[in-house]
Amino acid sequence: MELRRYQPEDVHEIISLFYHTVHTVNAADYTPEQRDAWAPKEQDASEWNQRLSGHYTLTAWENGRIVGFGDMDETGYFDHLYIHRDYQRQGIAAAVSDALEEYARALGLGAITVHASITAKPFFEARGYRTLGKQSVERRGQMLTNYVMEKKLSEEW
Repeated sequence: MELRRYQPEDVHEIISLFYHTVHTVNAADYTPEQRDAWAPKEQDASEWNQRLSGHYTLTAWENGRIVGFGDMDETGYFDHLYIHRDYQRQGIAAAVSDALEEYARALGLGAITVHASITAKPFFEARGYRTLGKQSVERRGQMLTNYVMEKKLSEEW
């Protein structure tokens, strides 16, 4: 597995990975209607490109294809972390997270925040993130539960 910086030509493969990951990996925790609202079939590639280009975005590659991606903004907000359904539990999410956390440290940030899905919450807990609260967010008329989590970088809990 190789990590690379995001390139605009990656956007369509990332959108596809995002869609399929939400609709398979998150199926046990969210209804079909919630997953459709979270990751609709039609996505705006220029909007995705603008967002990913504006963040520190990494893509994980295996056998010539993107198998995961993650991004963080300059404030330490960990925005996306999605791994292809066929590459779950192989250390890819950890490698992407390690690199993004190192980016935050290099910026001199004291903490990272993430809005973790029900599915992702145990992953982030295992990495030392603490739950600050549970929230419901509205997406296309559906309410989705996630967790506001934080990891301190400069001190232990």
